[in-house]
Amino acid sequence: MRKGEDGLENDQHAGLKRYQANGIRGVQEKSRRPRHSPGRTATALEERVVELRRERPDWGARKIRYLLQREGIQLPGSTIHRIFLRYDLVRDCDRQPLAAKRFEREQPNQLWQMDFKGPKGWNQPVGPLSVLDDHSRYAVALESTGSTQARGVRAVLERVFAEAGVPDQMLMDHGTPWFNTQGRLGWSQFTVWLMDQDIALYFSGRQHPQTQGKVERFHRSLTAALLRRGTPEEPQRQTWLDAFRQEYNCVRPHEALHMRTPHQVWQKSLRPYREQSTAWQYASGSEIKEVDSIGQFRIAGRRHYISKALAGREVGLLEVDQRILVFYRQTLVCELDPLQPRSIAAASE
Repeated sequence: MRKGEDGLENDQHAGLKRYQANGIRGVQEKSRRPRHSPGRTATALEERVVELRRERPDWGARKIRYLLQREGIQLPGSTIHRIFLRYDLVRDCDRQPLAAKRFEREQPNQLWQMDFKGPKGWNQPVGPLSVLDDHSRYAVALESTGSTQARGVRAVLERVFAEAGVPDQMLMDHGTPWFNTQGRLGWSQFTVWLMDQDIALYFSGRQHPQTQGKVERFHRSLTAALLRRGTPEEPQRQTWLDAFRQEYNCVRPHEALHMRTPHQVWQKSLRPYREQSTAWQYASGSEIKEVDSIGQFRIAGRRHYISKALAGREVGLLEVDQRILVFYRQTLVCELDPLQPRSIAAASE
């Protein structure tokens, strides 16, 4: 008998005995899966992971891990992700690379980003208005205004400024109501109202939404929640937004904040909201001019147009190197050549 034939004969003998005892089922291939898996997550824990994922289908493994830790359950993110996979709770669109580099202001309320969400998932011409603190990602406002009209947006900001204080700066895109595409400087009455709060305004690059990366990322999270949890009916929409904002600010951990929530990082601005504009003291040596009803003022007999949005307001003219810099409060409006009728607008981006 050749080497190995004795082992084969023993296997055949064992198989014959199994057949005699159990018939054909006795010789069928048996599962090699171990009877016990000490490393396998307990069923109750798996069920809790699945429950949390189904409650918040737009949350990833690291954020679900944070919720489990608050319940005293310690599970690695990799284990949670494997549970997602076992229960078919991961879609291809969930697999997104992390940002390579992030930029942010050093303190809360140094810069707020403001924008309207697109209609995706909202089923209206315009989505809700979002105002987000750049440093903490805290959503200071999330409001269904129904349109981009200035009156509704101003009402939201008046309430927000009264409750949360006023930021140093605000960043917006070239959209209504904060940008007037027909005006030479792009200013609107709404823009000037923000300037009256001594807020420095910045406008993002055209066709470059990455400038407002944080509010755009916030809108991605909002869209994911709408698509996976379901868009609320019209009467419940603001209630749904209020609940999402509370969850985003106070419950949902943020990886860029080292798994803290925005509420743990943000604090109220110390700059109070003023219902009425206060007088502004321009720099020493400035000449004060009042802008007329069509947005112009005179220098040495020449008319210079700046913005109709400033009609009735005073601007400060400061001569520097044979040029005249025109300021409205702390904002540089434009640069003038006294011998030329046209001004050079200050950069807005």
